[in-house]
Amino acid sequence: MNAPAYLDYAATAPIDPAAVAAMTVAAAHWANPSSVHRAGRAAHAALEDAREGIARGLGCQPSALVFTSGGTEALGLALNGVVATRRLVSAVEHDAVRAQAAGAEIIPVDGEGRVDLDALEKLLAAGPALVAVMQANNETGALQPLADVQALVHAAGGRLLVDAVQGAGKIACPHGDFVAVSAHKLGGPPGVGALIARCAEDLVGVQRGGGQERGFRAGTENLPGIAGFAAALVARTADAGWQDRVGVLRDRLETRLRAAGAIVHGAGAPRLPTISNLAMPGVAASTQVMALDLAGFAVSAGAACSSGKVTTSHVLTAMGIAPALAGQSIRVSLGWLTTEAEIDGFAAAWEALAARQASRAA
Repeated sequence: MNAPAYLDYAATAPIDPAAVAAMTVAAAHWANPSSVHRAGRAAHAALEDAREGIARGLGCQPSALVFTSGGTEALGLALNGVVATRRLVSAVEHDAVRAQAAGAEIIPVDGEGRVDLDALEKLLAAGPALVAVMQANNETGALQPLADVQALVHAAGGRLLVDAVQGAGKIACPHGDFVAVSAHKLGGPPGVGALIARCAEDLVGVQRGGGQERGFRAGTENLPGIAGFAAALVARTADAGWQDRVGVLRDRLETRLRAAGAIVHGAGAPRLPTISNLAMPGVAASTQVMALDLAGFAVSAGAACSSGKVTTSHVLTAMGIAPALAGQSIRVSLGWLTTEAEIDGFAAAWEALAARQASRAA
């Protein structure tokens, strides 16, 4: 068995030591940030310092940030809080969007998983809508043409909601009207995220209570978590070259495994450097995940939130991939700590599994 190698960053990333340190410091400000006494004012100052740091890292105004419990809540805040007569969502959106946008019209995608702009334009011809299109797909890493999407949406008088959970801390944050981010994908703690509300005038708070976060999201803010979020984002953006290093490793992996019979889904699209969706024809994804885990490699079969369910990936299905092959595909996701040795070790384990399958089939 190889030394354990974690290749499931798209599910959740290892928490950064800088985030742990920031959370420890923030925990000393245990008072409620809404309290007016000295301890409360100190907690409020720490909260606003973290807000400003996150805003700098994401390229938005601090006043646009609404802190939430994570990406799912941030998406729901927009999907349920923006008054719109129509909602359009791309066919490859995360379940966090799909489950909260029942009855939405579906925007088709091409074979690489990118939005069909002509189809979107035709849908928008029927009137303005709240349109949800993710920045980077969580299963394939494919990047959407967001500038073109936003131009079409705005021309029709609509608003654009972007799920930037996978892209935040890796590539530039998009300039959507509403953008959802989450800390635990970039080295921060789980249980904290934010909605960038650049069009806050269109947003109605859906979690009401004490009026925190300008009334858009009531509930005492998770100050330690927010401080950890800010520190992790600084750590990711301070190392400007880590994405290039990881991209080289991903390309190295895909080149080697293609030679061994792997099929790489979405490879024809611009992608995040951190995600590779690999099919091993003839071997169920669940079998691959278990065998690779025994070999010391943590990967997943699609999105982590659905990998325990016996379902076909809606992302791969929307791309036109046959159900059998979609069910034989796994997601390998890399991060700033991934090493060349881990990638080479994983490739060897994948090749060995493929060879065993070939010998059984012979």
